[in-house]
Amino acid sequence: MKSSRTELPGVLIIESDVHRDARGNFAEVYHIRRFEEFGISETFVQDNVSWSNGCVIRGLHYQEPHAQGKLVSVIQGAVFDVAVDIRRDSPTFKKWTGIELRPEEGRMLWIPPGFAHGFATLTETAAVSYKVTNYWSPDTEHGIIWNDPDLAIDWPVDNPILSEKDSAAPCLSDAITLPRYAALT
Repeated sequence: MKSSRTELPGVLIIESDVHRDARGNFAEVYHIRRFEEFGISETFVQDNVSWSNGCVIRGLHYQEPHAQGKLVSVIQGAVFDVAVDIRRDSPTFKKWTGIELRPEEGRMLWIPPGFAHGFATLTETAAVSYKVTNYWSPDTEHGIIWNDPDLAIDWPVDNPILSEKDSAAPCLSDAITLPRYAALT
């Protein structure tokens, strides 16, 4: 297992070794000591799985307060996974990074608290697993519209299928509740 940095401080690509044989594949998803070596010491408190049809965009979601760090992996299909820095006063405010995730590649994305998260399905169906560092809090859940022109995310899908809530999300400039920047160590 190894990690690599993205252009957003604290957002990491985690790569598991994928072991293949005649039966299929095996990969280690989480190992506390290795994650601590990568600088991830948060405790995961909840695991979630979403199943999505093709051409779906979920997000951009975040919680404030009760922010969640997310370890995102794909267990079936493929997605384009996105993290956006929405921390007021951050040097990388409004910047985003995106990565394609597929189970056979063993890649995951670590998104620390203070970032919005979303993904687009690239296959007919996709199953996404999230390990999160704080419990889901519907009263503090927020969203940013997927096609916010200030973010200019280069989504690989046209005319996505969205939830009612996601299609009604505001632009980042209209968001009332955003996290404050604190330098990540």
